Amino acid sequence: MTPRLDRLARFVIRHRRVAVIGWIVTAVAITVLAGAVGKQFADDLSLPGQDSQAATDLVEQHFPGQINGTNPVLFKAEKGAITDQQNQELINRTVKSLEAEEGVSSVVSPFSKQGQAQISKEGKIAYASVTLADGPGELSVAEAENLVDVATAEESDQFQAAVGGYLGQQVSSPSTESSEAIGLTVAAIVLVLTFGSVIAMGMPILTALMGLLTGLGLITLLSNVTTISTTSPTLATMIGLGVGIDYALFIVTRHRSGLAAGLEPDEAAARATATAGGAVLFAGTTVIIALLALGLAGIPLVWTLGYAAAIAVLTAILVSLTFLPALLAWVGHGMERLRVPLPHSTHPDGKAHGWARWANWVADHPWISATVGVVLLLILAWPATNMRLGQEDLGELPEDTQTRQAYDLTSEGFGVGENGPLLIAVKLNGDPQAVPDLIREIGADEGIKAVTPAETSKDGKAAIFTAVPNTSPSSFTTQDTVLRLRDEVIPKAVANGKAEGHVGGSTAGYIDLGDEISQNLPLLIAVVVLLSVVLLLFAFRSIVIPLQAALMNLISVAAAYGIITFVFQEGHGASLIGLDGSVPVVSFLPLVMFAILFGLSMDYQVFLLTQIKEARSKFGKDRHAVIEGLAGSARVITSAAAIMVAVFASFILNGDPVVKQFGVGLAFAVAIDATIVRCLLVPAMLVLTSRWNWWLPGWLDRALPRLDIEGNEYYETRPAN
Repeated sequence: MTPRLDRLARFVIRHRRVAVIGWIVTAVAITVLAGAVGKQFADDLSLPGQDSQAATDLVEQHFPGQINGTNPVLFKAEKGAITDQQNQELINRTVKSLEAEEGVSSVVSPFSKQGQAQISKEGKIAYASVTLADGPGELSVAEAENLVDVATAEESDQFQAAVGGYLGQQVSSPSTESSEAIGLTVAAIVLVLTFGSVIAMGMPILTALMGLLTGLGLITLLSNVTTISTTSPTLATMIGLGVGIDYALFIVTRHRSGLAAGLEPDEAAARATATAGGAVLFAGTTVIIALLALGLAGIPLVWTLGYAAAIAVLTAILVSLTFLPALLAWVGHGMERLRVPLPHSTHPDGKAHGWARWANWVADHPWISATVGVVLLLILAWPATNMRLGQEDLGELPEDTQTRQAYDLTSEGFGVGENGPLLIAVKLNGDPQAVPDLIREIGADEGIKAVTPAETSKDGKAAIFTAVPNTSPSSFTTQDTVLRLRDEVIPKAVANGKAEGHVGGSTAGYIDLGDEISQNLPLLIAVVVLLSVVLLLFAFRSIVIPLQAALMNLISVAAAYGIITFVFQEGHGASLIGLDGSVPVVSFLPLVMFAILFGLSMDYQVFLLTQIKEARSKFGKDRHAVIEGLAGSARVITSAAAIMVAVFASFILNGDPVVKQFGVGLAFAVAIDATIVRCLLVPAMLVLTSRWNWWLPGWLDRALPRLDIEGNEYYETRPAN
């Protein structure tokens, strides 16, 4: 790996201007093209084999015009009744304007015969049902914004309007610009404290931004040819920005060490890319593999989150290996300009201090260190034993979004359950009485507020109707209601077997998504852990070290799950992060978080172990190697982790509860991994198992390919160019 990276680095350094300018032009061109084409993100809830998917398939087959569902446009009269002449005129104008828009299939007015149930009992709120020609995966943001503008054109102080459904959701994604700005600001501060130079600080920031712009542009372009989750760009931003800065930090740190050792800038940049760049390539590839492993779940929504984030990581790796070395060589000795006066890191008496002192303490007290580390992680992980997956709570979105406004108006006028009605799809097998029986039994269930009249297909083979729960879509009580309908109520109503009933709709779909993820999580864990063990086995030629790393990473991820459960599901401190109370842990979060965290933890694991392995080759003693490796790597690891934590934590300010969950979970997980795990538990375990750390059976040693991540020995006999 090292010789190839060395040749690549020297090539881009020789053509530094072309490399730097070429990357800038590429990033700008992709960004401009993506802006011109537009974005078209949507959540694909197709779940083959699940009951909600069976309902969707039945609707698509027998009610093709209704497969996309409807989008409610809510109206509220601040004074008087919604049926007053003035308010009726405003609504009728809105309905006519929407009907005239291209892409609108039909609009059902609350004042029409079909829309009698679309006026609240109090007479203050009503809604029009809008059916679009384009489904969630086909509706562009520009088209959605135009339709929302038309739907809310009559809004005033006396007349409120808001758009729900997937039309409203398409324009309700909270902005991430403030989060990105805060994350970059904190990262810049950490880098200045780490490097003591403004110029050196700017290298990782510029590199990360270059990769992020390119990655997001590619994801946006891809959204126009395939369905990509609405959360994907935000998640890709978090991951791309975090790893982009971290990867560049590792390379810049090695480059500055080369300059301090007397190497010329070109040589130092080439060696840094070939050595630290090897660790970046290895760790980044592990992250990508873990993210792509999400495809094994067979869940389209989760798969798009995985490969979108993988694109961001891939561009971060490419920019770090081809843009950064050219930039470092171009800047040359100017790297140390604009120095910031900071205290010296070395103690005047020359005694062990800082991380070296900490490393000695851990090595002297390995049992205490390991015990404390394990106990802390188990305490943090304990709440996860009660984790229950659920649906995103749209009632916690920012109040200025269309989705939140429509949610509140719907709850106020028709009850909170109207925000997530259940679609009951019935396949008729020669028993017309099945539908009345189902309506009666479902309507009598304690969790159901109301049931609408049924609609029979033209061929008479299917029927559909809606059941409105008493509770919100995100409520665990609603989950219980759906499961009860499926397991008890519907089987009882169609006991003769002459009809099949299925519960569908988005609420039921998210419940099925949680069940599907719970079933697939063990498989993903097994695959990712196995792959990481194999990769570490190749890299460090040891049986014990990969197994230790896998175990530590699993405990670390469990601790992150515990924190997520404690904060969001149990609601402790929820108000501090902008939530009104507890919200469910969104169903796809554990699966995606595991892939991300297990991959990211490899960054620090690889960096620590390469330092320990290098120290062992010099000193030959395992205990001394652990001390030297920890003392030499801890500062860089904690700096990199601080940056990653700052980037992830900044997204807690985002108004989307799902993004908040990712922000809290990833920030705490990285902090735990870089402190308790990497600087306490791992070195303590390595000291305790020092006799076996580097043991490898002879037959396996001969069979394994040689993979030296940083390849420092490559330069021991190679003269500087």
